[in-house]
Amino acid sequence: MKKIILLLFCAPLLLATTCDDNDETIFCTTEAVAALNVTVRLGDSTTPTSDGVTVVATDGNYSETLQVINTTNPTFIGAFERQGNYTITVSKEGYQTFTSGVISITRDQCHVIPEQIHVVLVAN
Repeated sequence: MKKIILLLFCAPLLLATTCDDNDETIFCTTEAVAALNVTVRLGDSTTPTSDGVTVVATDGNYSETLQVINTTNPTFIGAFERQGNYTITVSKEGYQTFTSGVISITRDQCHVIPEQIHVVLVAN
């Protein structure tokens, strides 16, 4: 019984997000990092938009519609802490659908390495 209680008290220490690399301790943040960050502009506009725009990320059988958190400076974000090889599809009525090439997402000791993708949609 004492071993179980000891294990319960030690478990948080064992689960702490640190890693040891070359005798350096790296402390990781607890934030979730978006692997994909997509800004969309229409034609010659210099201002990003999210109005009526849909952005979908696909990696094999995995598919996610990216979301905009801040409409003042719209960036579609998603694939939080998920490595993979993604294809991005951006669509809006009245514009040609954009499909990216493969975007490879990797990670370091703590988080994915975010990719910034800039898309310009062309009117039909």
